[in-house]
Amino acid sequence: MHRRELLKLLSASAMIPVASPELLAFLRQAQPAADYKLRTLDPHQNETIIAMTETIIPATDTPGAKGARVNEFIDVILSDWATPQERQDFLAGVAGVDAQSQVLFAKNFVVATSQQQLALLQSMDDAIDWVHQSRVTAAGALNPFDRQLQGEFFRVFKTITLHGYYTSEIGFTQELKLEIIPGAQHGCVSVAIEKKV
Repeated sequence: MHRRELLKLLSASAMIPVASPELLAFLRQAQPAADYKLRTLDPHQNETIIAMTETIIPATDTPGAKGARVNEFIDVILSDWATPQERQDFLAGVAGVDAQSQVLFAKNFVVATSQQQLALLQSMDDAIDWVHQSRVTAAGALNPFDRQLQGEFFRVFKTITLHGYYTSEIGFTQELKLEIIPGAQHGCVSVAIEKKV
């Protein structure tokens, strides 16, 4: 799958449960294999991303983002589909989370308490206008596809986290309780015709 196709799909799939089976199949291609090895994230970045994604989608009666390996999904996106600039901006955003955590709590995000982690991510989330997001290019034209990995770091991060989780087997089958491969289609079935007397 080409980067442009993936970004179109990410843009079109804000509501995963109503996505077509074809769309979900394409999104699932970015899910890492069982033996996946990180290619972009270093160990500290990976641990930070695990902590951030698990704060966004914690384990409850179903596994959270960590169990769904969303960190590896993010690594696939950064390695295979992000431009060098998008990758650099994303990793700078991850470093910025540690910088904010240091200012607020005098420690890196991964060693902050769960309450501190939640408070920091909540403040980042509150700073984003989710309702009136703008995807306007410099020329003023709408461009919803190629800019999915651009813009405010936390907007990009949260969007990728949600896509990674809800297209994983755990998110799709256990959380949403949907079938990755829908049941059989039974095609043409005879319909009994009732005679009117």
